Amino acid sequence: MAGSNFVDYVKIFCRSGKGGAGSAHLRREKFVAQGGPDGGDGGRGGHIIVRGNNNTWTLLHLKYKRHIFASHGGSGGKQGSSGADGEDRVIEVPLGTIAKDAETGEVLFEITEHDQEIVLVKGGRGGLGNMNFKTSTNQTPRYAQPGEDSVEMAAILELKVLADVGLVGFPNAGKSTLLSVVSAAKPEIADYPFTTLIPNLGIVSYRDNHSFCMADIPGIIEGASEGKGLGIRFLRHIERNSILLFMVPADAEDIKKEYQILVNELNQYNPELLDKGRLLAISKSDMLDDELIDEIKADLPEVPYVFLSSVANKGITELKDMIWQQLMSANE
Repeated sequence: MAGSNFVDYVKIFCRSGKGGAGSAHLRREKFVAQGGPDGGDGGRGGHIIVRGNNNTWTLLHLKYKRHIFASHGGSGGKQGSSGADGEDRVIEVPLGTIAKDAETGEVLFEITEHDQEIVLVKGGRGGLGNMNFKTSTNQTPRYAQPGEDSVEMAAILELKVLADVGLVGFPNAGKSTLLSVVSAAKPEIADYPFTTLIPNLGIVSYRDNHSFCMADIPGIIEGASEGKGLGIRFLRHIERNSILLFMVPADAEDIKKEYQILVNELNQYNPELLDKGRLLAISKSDMLDDELIDEIKADLPEVPYVFLSSVANKGITELKDMIWQQLMSANE
């Protein structure tokens, strides 16, 4: 998943189809002097529909296609013929996509299942033909309903990555390196902050042909919940993770303090995030000897932890076991 190809936020302009007009036709046949009304109904305008697709991982296909219009309904005809319905426009989105009203910011719905369909903008109803208005006192109505107008709407589509485990940590904590070691994902890795500018997903293989999905979230800094660094743009991806794996490097000045800063940022963004399962990984621990590890253990927060080194392949198996146990507990 190349960095330029991952898009998790788009604003689109939608317009549904206009309803077709009803027909005011009067029956005219040879030897029928005064045929009654036989005008058919107009067809409805096309809807704008959002559909979930679990084979899609990004909103890239909407980045350069910001205007989505459905077609209009056909007009009613004679002999009670109804007009054709306008063709619906379907927007395929990844699972975890949220639709918002661009003007009010109101969340309209979210797509969480494959092939789930929700109408974003309804097409206009078709007008009734004059045959619907015939009564005992009005045998020959010469009028019909016009179709309803189309509806225009600016909508925002936001993607929240769906993953079992979300990696949370400061820039350069080793999150991307871990993901590259435990999965086939190939995130960009370098020795400078904010190397990861997009969420990266990887499938981690486990025992007995089991697997789980891990997401590398761009690094958080103190004040991220207020918009500093990369701000809250990527914090929303953490909302859909079952477990949060906090990563703090072994060379940090105060591991417990860095962990508390990360927890505080998540709490300020959304307190419900703290209800998720939490694990702590002390990365880059290949530089530690047993004595230093014992000293660090004495001052760690009260969460399950593991010392690991992605480069030296240390603690990887223990980490997978901890994650799997948490996932099984969360699903019970």
